[in-house]
Amino acid sequence: MQNLHILPLLRDSLTYLYIERARIQRYRQSVEVVDQTGRAALPIAALSVLLLGPGTDITHEAVKLLAQNGCLISWVGEEGMKFYAQGMGETRKAYRLLHQAKLVSDATLHADIVRRMYVFRFDETLDDSLSIEQIRGREGVRVRNTYKTCARRYGVKWRGRNYTRDNWNDTDPINRALSTANSLLNGLCHTALVSGGYAPGLGFVHTGKTLSFVYDVADLYKTEFTFPAAFQTVALGEENVESRVRQRLRQMFREAKLLERILPDVDSLLAMGTDPDVASDTDAAAPAPLWDDESEVDDEEDEA
Repeated sequence: MQNLHILPLLRDSLTYLYIERARIQRYRQSVEVVDQTGRAALPIAALSVLLLGPGTDITHEAVKLLAQNGCLISWVGEEGMKFYAQGMGETRKAYRLLHQAKLVSDATLHADIVRRMYVFRFDETLDDSLSIEQIRGREGVRVRNTYKTCARRYGVKWRGRNYTRDNWNDTDPINRALSTANSLLNGLCHTALVSGGYAPGLGFVHTGKTLSFVYDVADLYKTEFTFPAAFQTVALGEENVESRVRQRLRQMFREAKLLERILPDVDSLLAMGTDPDVASDTDAAAPAPLWDDESEVDDEEDEA
């Protein structure tokens, strides 16, 4: 965090905050951030995720208080460009995780979710005969066309999606803006999924990464948020595109109430039923029910 004057904006119920090169500690019943310019209280009740960048120290007591207020903590690289680790989410329930694992593990159900995500994202009915590879090919064409459409609409020169993470400053402004915007969207989706009890690593379109499902869900909203935010920002100037696109997206997320939409959208896509677990969050330390393979017992009784 370079300037504490940005903190009053958080009274508008921002859902995330990125801090770097500062100390975060508990002060009485609140959490404060301290750097060379001074100190300020964090509105932890209004925060969904706290992104900790390079040079940030946080105390044990501050982490406890943030967790009690349902604020997810993520340790990230500079400007949020890399993800390193996360804290605990708000819920202790596992029914969403179990349902997600079932869908991921069944090839037919897995493919059905990929199709649903495509329809949700592009509002286009798919032919049942299309393979997953064909669906991904159609998705790639749609995304590339969307980039070109945004470039024409906002008058931004577009040479394609191309950037090098290890050589950030040599990347052109529009690609830096898109990467920054996507990183923020990933963080918001990550927060919603972990808070709801989903596993970030059990993806459907993306697989094999600890954030595969985060990438799946974030893709659902890129056309609505990150694409226009990035191209609008660069169209207005190529200086400080990272900070400017973050400000633009913050406003867009708040106005669209995106955080409130993510879990219901994911529940609908995954055909999540009603919550059978009503007690886990009221007493996180309560013993959980034990697994009982009733089908195996029935088989033994039939044989007898």
